[in-house]
Amino acid sequence: MAKTSDVAAQAAVPSSADIERAAKFAREAFLLDGEGPEALAPGTARRRALDAALAELEAGAEDPSIEWRQNFSLLLGLERLLADEPPKLRDGAELNPHQVDALSGTLTELLAEQQTAAENGGGNGAAELADVAAAGKPPADSAAETEDASANGAEALEDEEDEEDEELAPDEEPQDWEEPAADADEEAIEEAPEDPGAERRFWFEHATGAGKTVAAVGFIDATRTGGVLILTHRRNLVDQFIGEISDRGYKERLRPPLLDGRDDPDGPVTVETYQWFVRNHKKVSDAYSIVICDEAHTALGEKTSACIRAWTGPVFIGMTATGALIARHVADLFPTQTSRFDLAQAARRGVISPLRCMRIPPGPGVRTIAKVPLRKGEVDQDFDQEELAALLDQEPFNVAIADLYKTRFNKMPGVLYTAGVQHAKNVAKALQNAGIVARAVSGETPKRELAEILAAFERGEVDVLCNAMLLAEGWNSPRATICMHLAPTASRRVYQQRVGRVTRRAPGKEAGLVIDFVHPATTHDETIVTLHSLLDRDVYRGGAIVVGPVRRARGRRIRVERRIVPVSDDPERRTQVLEREMWRIAVENLDYPEQHAWAALAGARVNPQNWRRARAMLRGAQVTELRRRFLLTCVQRNRHSQQKLKALAEIAELRDAEAFDDAIEIVGGWSRDDKRAGTRTLLQALVDKRIGRRDQAQAWVWRLASYTRDLHEEYAVQRWPETKRLLGLLVNSSGRAHGRNARRLVHAARKQDRRLAVALLAASVAHTPEGEEVLRGARMRMARKPSAIARELLRNFPKGGKRRRRAGGKKKGQGRAAAAKADSEAKVDLAGAEDGAAAAGGNDDEATAVVDAVGDA
Repeated sequence: MAKTSDVAAQAAVPSSADIERAAKFAREAFLLDGEGPEALAPGTARRRALDAALAELEAGAEDPSIEWRQNFSLLLGLERLLADEPPKLRDGAELNPHQVDALSGTLTELLAEQQTAAENGGGNGAAELADVAAAGKPPADSAAETEDASANGAEALEDEEDEEDEELAPDEEPQDWEEPAADADEEAIEEAPEDPGAERRFWFEHATGAGKTVAAVGFIDATRTGGVLILTHRRNLVDQFIGEISDRGYKERLRPPLLDGRDDPDGPVTVETYQWFVRNHKKVSDAYSIVICDEAHTALGEKTSACIRAWTGPVFIGMTATGALIARHVADLFPTQTSRFDLAQAARRGVISPLRCMRIPPGPGVRTIAKVPLRKGEVDQDFDQEELAALLDQEPFNVAIADLYKTRFNKMPGVLYTAGVQHAKNVAKALQNAGIVARAVSGETPKRELAEILAAFERGEVDVLCNAMLLAEGWNSPRATICMHLAPTASRRVYQQRVGRVTRRAPGKEAGLVIDFVHPATTHDETIVTLHSLLDRDVYRGGAIVVGPVRRARGRRIRVERRIVPVSDDPERRTQVLEREMWRIAVENLDYPEQHAWAALAGARVNPQNWRRARAMLRGAQVTELRRRFLLTCVQRNRHSQQKLKALAEIAELRDAEAFDDAIEIVGGWSRDDKRAGTRTLLQALVDKRIGRRDQAQAWVWRLASYTRDLHEEYAVQRWPETKRLLGLLVNSSGRAHGRNARRLVHAARKQDRRLAVALLAASVAHTPEGEEVLRGARMRMARKPSAIARELLRNFPKGGKRRRRAGGKKKGQGRAAAAKADSEAKVDLAGAEDGAAAAGGNDDEATAVVDAVGDA
């Protein structure tokens, strides 16, 4: 049990002199602006840091120990840096909100770690740190007997408590089953290895071009005594980091690697590669309290991750732009994510350039790329590069690429990703032959020559860089505008890293342009990764902005297509696109079922404003079936009567017997007025065009006549009063009498002119098989020329149409006289005073018997 005097001493408010003395020793302020000594309450992280610093001063230490730096240097520095509004680096650069998020997220986790240590350890560890300062070695916990025990013994106490629980806690319930005996050949599953330093490993995801390097410099500014080791995966990136650190005002802190126990309490900063770290991990000094892992996904290899797990002292901070794509793997090594600022968020906020996309269908020889096998890597899988190179590295393809770049993207700086080093050289040669300043770079390129080529690209002396993977990560050039995926990839991580090369903003750069060599209708479930599948976009529109704010007519250098294609692999989302963007869909790029679904949807919703657009979208011999589906759906489901009549006329233009028959069937279900209008349109079509066979046309004519039976009966009754009696006898009779009355009506019709005869037969309704057979035979014999029958039926329709406009030069009296004359002509026509046979014209229209004699039974 702790002594009362010790507890009281810890709870006492430290004096101002002690606070100043400790701040000078630690080179960090323990009180921020506006705070008093009461802010250093017992148990807080800053109070623990203060007590530990005072304990080391009492032990005679001149500089903070390695343990103090690892525990408190970054924590106090982050509090100091984030206390300013806005946080700034030494050169005056302000940190963006997402960079502040990464720093504050790390601070939150460090504070939580210290709080947990205080609760579990019951003390502040000041005494142990004092012993460390005196003895020059870390404390050892005899109870736990492990090398990785913490400074205050909290982990050892937790281990002891766990052991006691295991001994004292019996099974709460008896087991109701028996475990089967293990097979001798069954392989035992090993327990997951312990990872004692996992709670001090963090990571954040920031899009390429969003300033991960600046965030790393923020961590350098935050720790003034603890060393910072920055690891990256390529030697050229080491030089890039050193340049950035120097430009930000921290050049004096750069040091060569500290090995073999060397110490430096002045916050040394070292930049090295992961390969160097793997070779020297046992010799690296513990003076590094922070290890920043650039492109953290490259640290997931077996050797690199094992070396990181073995070093439990410092705080590890992983940075990556593709963490979400391989989050499971990153979280295995860096369990805690402190910030996320992905590509879409960065583009929306204007931190990076917007991205446009174009899809260019590959040639016939390249379409077999789906057959290229996949090879599994350490993190994800991708196409076999050798077979991909054998498929793509063809002279016709390379020449076509050069011609494409020359004609559509001339003078636009770009980066081309190829299938291998030799392919990059061949494409660069083809581009040079086309008059484009292009260079091929690879890992085989000498370092000095590579630096000169990259510098020439930045100056504008080189327009195109061809590479396989050298420039996919780490290389930054704001001038790069085009990212062309000549070699497609199945890895979302690789794809996003490539795209990140064109996301940096630059004067005169309106947007980055990503070019995918895939069919415009390629969906998200394809093996090949595209920009739309990466960002999960529903539609593709050539040249349009895929992510980022849309700025109209501001330096756009490519043409944007008007029509779109749904590219989602979710059927429900594709249907929503068809409904939402119906009149902008590129119908020819849809698959067959979706084309018919679109045609049905368009037919049901077309209106007078977009009728012409719909016709234009369906123009062409290859869409005859699609056009038929559109027109029939319009006839069946459209709300606009005029659109239905237009669709009927279009169906007649098709001269498709099946579609015409379906249209007649649909018209039969319309309302009375619409049915009359539709019948009139179809009859006129039979007059003007030859549709189907003659027997089909005969059946159609009499079927349409039945839809407007009341019109023909009205005309026949007015022309011949005997009509009403004959029709009444036919309707009111049954059995054999019904057949006799049908023959009587046919005999009467044969004595009339054709117009009246047609009207009589059209108005007749039989309800026995015998009567039906009599009428059918008479109708078929009369309709040897279906167009003539259709013409006679049309004459029975009322004279519709627009009113005649009076001529401007005519007087009112003359107009009235003309109207009266028209009315009289109509009455004469209705009464049948005009010669019906003469009106029909030709020998076929003479007033002769048109119905064969039918003998009485």
